[in-house]
Amino acid sequence: MEFDTKTRKYLTQAIDDLYRSVSECKESEKQDEGKKIIEELARLKYELQHDRQLTPIRDDGGADVAIYNRELEQLGTPSWFNVPWLFSECYLYRRLNTSFSLSKHWKNYDVFYRQKIKTFRSSRPAVLELAARYKDLIMQMERDKDSTSAEHDEAEKILFFEMCEICLWGNATDLSLLTSLTYEDIQKLQGSEARKASEKNILINDLGATYDVLKKAKKEGKKERRVDIVLDNAGFELYVDLVLAGFLLSAGLATLVVLHPKSIPWFVSDVLPADFAALLNALVNPKQFYETPSDDDKLQNITPSALSDKDVADLGFLFQEWSRMYAEGQLILRPNSFWTYPGSYWRLPCVEKSLYEDLKESEVVIFKGDLNYRKLTGDAIWDPSTPFTEAIGPLGPGSGVNVLALRTCKADVVVGLKPGQDEELRATEGGGGDSGARKWAWSGKWAVVSFSKGK
Repeated sequence: MEFDTKTRKYLTQAIDDLYRSVSECKESEKQDEGKKIIEELARLKYELQHDRQLTPIRDDGGADVAIYNRELEQLGTPSWFNVPWLFSECYLYRRLNTSFSLSKHWKNYDVFYRQKIKTFRSSRPAVLELAARYKDLIMQMERDKDSTSAEHDEAEKILFFEMCEICLWGNATDLSLLTSLTYEDIQKLQGSEARKASEKNILINDLGATYDVLKKAKKEGKKERRVDIVLDNAGFELYVDLVLAGFLLSAGLATLVVLHPKSIPWFVSDVLPADFAALLNALVNPKQFYETPSDDDKLQNITPSALSDKDVADLGFLFQEWSRMYAEGQLILRPNSFWTYPGSYWRLPCVEKSLYEDLKESEVVIFKGDLNYRKLTGDAIWDPSTPFTEAIGPLGPGSGVNVLALRTCKADVVVGLKPGQDEELRATEGGGGDSGARKWAWSGKWAVVSFSKGK
């Protein structure tokens, strides 16, 4: 079973990580407590592997304990292989965290931190390339900030598209437009083959409607124009999310960007507040971060190449920009335990009213990634031609919340397609064909950018 195999792999990685930290620990009391947690995680893995009954979350003081346990009871206290996927995965990470939150010495330990840092370190070429282009772009925007020409506006729109698409894919496969060109040169690239190529696998693209909302608020001169980003993965994805946030603030498309990280280690690579701090620390001393051999480098006797003075200056520019925005309150981190509750986001207006009311203050709330998309749509078996605005239920039209989902498809659930489009995609190579499965939606090759105007 794929769920079992994948999840056991993550649990094994978590146990290995903690075992390593316990082995390196010099304090006997902390070491003994760490060994106890290792035993608990091994027991959790055994229960999953042998399809044991799910047990209630132990009370560690979290407000969500009662929510999890009430839902578990409503499900009839099922076994691992007889429970909805969304609940079982959320339960797993919440249960994992309980072992740490009930401890004395390991309360804030993230068993996935090493993996996140390793991934960010391996993204070095893309990090450096994007830093250089971002610096040139921001400096140019500062020079041209008073321009009101049609060419300037069109270039701003294209750059908004490009920034969002980089966030969508979470990698640097196509940075074609983020060059040190003038606004006029960028505008001429509209409709080019490069743009068409970067967008060919985006099945739904509502970025135009999203940009119109932000541009309208700017033209109306609203004093506070806020954009929220419900974050997904740490590392390079968080880095490009910050690139988008910095662009929105520098372009005046937002005056405030609120980032929503998770409050506990979640789905291996999701952003915690500590991951934001770690990223800034890497940027403030990039030579130490990128030139110090990693454990893997040491095993292979590899010495990382030195950063150039320009690389250091470009990354230093990013640090100065983002730390200034953070210090001045333009960039805010706002974790909330709701993001790690077991159910869908349909529950938001009832379960977490204060967060719901707060999100209404935003011009656009951007939800990043596959899990957020599945939670938005209730992880239900929708007909793929169901409108996105319908599938997100209480967060759709009339909700008071403008929702933008940036999602590369990695699971069956997909909505907003044209009638017959799913069948066409299934007919492509590897798309699922006659197997009855929507395999095209599993690979991450395709994406949807779906907007719902809730105001």
